[in-house]
Amino acid sequence: MTKTHFPTDRFESAQTPFYYYDLHLLDETLKAVTEYSDVPGFCVHYAVKANANPEVMRRIAAAGLGADTVSIGEIHAAVTAGFPAPKIVFAGVGKTDEEIRTALELGIGCFNVESEAELDVIEEIAASMGVKAPIALRVNPEIDAHTHHYITTGLAENKFGIAREVLPALIKKCLESDHLQFKGLHFHIGSQITDLTPYKILCERILELQKELEEKFPGLEIPNLNVGGGLGIDYDEPDENPIPDFKTYFDLFKRYLPLKPGQKLHFELGRAIVAQCGSLICKVVFVKEGLGKRFVILDGGMAALIRPALYQAHHKIENISSTSDIMEKYDVVGPICESSDTFGVDEILPLTKRGDYMALRSGGAYGEVMASCYNCRPLPGSLYSC
Repeated sequence: MTKTHFPTDRFESAQTPFYYYDLHLLDETLKAVTEYSDVPGFCVHYAVKANANPEVMRRIAAAGLGADTVSIGEIHAAVTAGFPAPKIVFAGVGKTDEEIRTALELGIGCFNVESEAELDVIEEIAASMGVKAPIALRVNPEIDAHTHHYITTGLAENKFGIAREVLPALIKKCLESDHLQFKGLHFHIGSQITDLTPYKILCERILELQKELEEKFPGLEIPNLNVGGGLGIDYDEPDENPIPDFKTYFDLFKRYLPLKPGQKLHFELGRAIVAQCGSLICKVVFVKEGLGKRFVILDGGMAALIRPALYQAHHKIENISSTSDIMEKYDVVGPICESSDTFGVDEILPLTKRGDYMALRSGGAYGEVMASCYNCRPLPGSLYSC
């Protein structure tokens, strides 16, 4: 595994801030995903919300993955990138009538349904179109993944999913409907999960629930189980661990969640696939000398990479221009008129000067796709490795 190389000579002709994508690393990551998920019944979908860059998505589609989407815009982006409609799943708590109708017209593989109200609307629209909507019901397994509370999704108090208590009634509705096709169960417990223990608990909960449902509905077939995504990455040392441990991840499900004949197990990986291949590249505008601190002020801020401001997340910061052996302590901040526009406090960096290029690593997930035009700043562009 090689360290990501930053061709600063190419950067001189690009307008900062921009996202630089190491496509070689992306291809290596996809190779690992496909190799270790090559298990009978396993199906991997890419979570488009992590990164909708067209070139990134095109490569993921070419690797044979399906797509996990949460809006009609993401569905269109997936189709454009080459994902076949039958390999697209549509999740999200607030699907509009127009989105549901368009998804049915495109012939997507499945709706991951998150409430009884949504199920009723999908049934009504499908009936008006004279079609049958493929449905997977998203169940809250009551597992705390111990991640940031903004990205924990498997608990009863979350807005996502259906409580186990009401699940049988919704399955009954699907089985009795002329316009709903029960395709299986969907689960998702959170994001940036680095301790795999919650996944083992998830497997146990799924097997328990499956047994309960089979007893309640004799002869019930659950053709698909979807365990979501959430596998985390190493934000501290991206060059030491550029590719997550997919082998241990997939082996865990192979061991603890045995499938029935013909049953399929779906995964929805996003961050784990794209995070390490992308970096936000900024230029140093000023080095400001304070009374007790020294500030490196970049031309890209929270509008270009919002994770530090939104999640109190930290991305490794590198000065990729400096050749100095002198190390200094800096606060690294952006130009936005918000105190939260801070990337790092007391960062130890080589002697830094105006005009240096700075790389904020592991920005391939929830970086470019969450960028905004706040303060009327242009969206960051994209540059790719050769």
